[in-house]
Amino acid sequence: MKYTIYTLLILLLFVAIQTSPAAVKDQGLILYFGFDREDGGKIEDETGGGNHANIVGNADISTGEKKYGKGSLEIRDANADVQVNSFKELEDYQDNSYLFWLNFISAHNGAWSQIIAKKAPGSDRSPGIWICPNSLNIHWRFNPGNQGTGCAGPTGEGSLFELKQWYHVAGIKKDGTLHFYINGEEQLKIGVPAKHAQGAEKLYIGKTGYRAATFYIDDLYVYDRALDADEVQSVMDGDLLPVEPTDKLATSWGQIKSNRD
Repeated sequence: MKYTIYTLLILLLFVAIQTSPAAVKDQGLILYFGFDREDGGKIEDETGGGNHANIVGNADISTGEKKYGKGSLEIRDANADVQVNSFKELEDYQDNSYLFWLNFISAHNGAWSQIIAKKAPGSDRSPGIWICPNSLNIHWRFNPGNQGTGCAGPTGEGSLFELKQWYHVAGIKKDGTLHFYINGEEQLKIGVPAKHAQGAEKLYIGKTGYRAATFYIDDLYVYDRALDADEVQSVMDGDLLPVEPTDKLATSWGQIKSNRD
């Protein structure tokens, strides 16, 4: 009889795990996309906040190229466009942190090409993140004043990203300073407006008024606060990633077995 009860508990646990994926939680985390799947053109906001991303044009989930999990977002077409509708925390933040894994498919193309933009009324730089027209590096800017990095790469201004290689990128805005990290190391510290343009507008990945750059992106975290260096490292190391269901089942089975014994 007792073995029947334990078998039933395991089955119930398995069903709960499959139907109730864990939300990714952290102080100030307002968006998290693992880009493992899409459902009817929507990509789940895995914070549990319900602010899902919408595939508007020519973007796709790639299961063949990823950093963590089962997939990444593939932005290959110049018109590839993914959008997150406005919500209060996205409209209000001043200090903020954007962290993500990035893998460039193609090099520069002679045009300012968008990676991410959070727009605000009258502004597309809250922040705006592009690659530069004639070099494969990152232009990370805020309005008013169009302040931020010039063309920054893995070791600072003027350095270049390699194609087909994963980099962890983090931009941390605290008061009037942008801290630019690559692979967990701060490469630049540059002045930006302490109070940048904000208000009700969407977050974009890929095409805006600018064409999309060409890249894979994985594990995008957006915070409405400034992370410190240790927290940047922790996010890069995957410390906040949801545990895979098989891991949860093994752990829970171990606990049941221990209690039974």
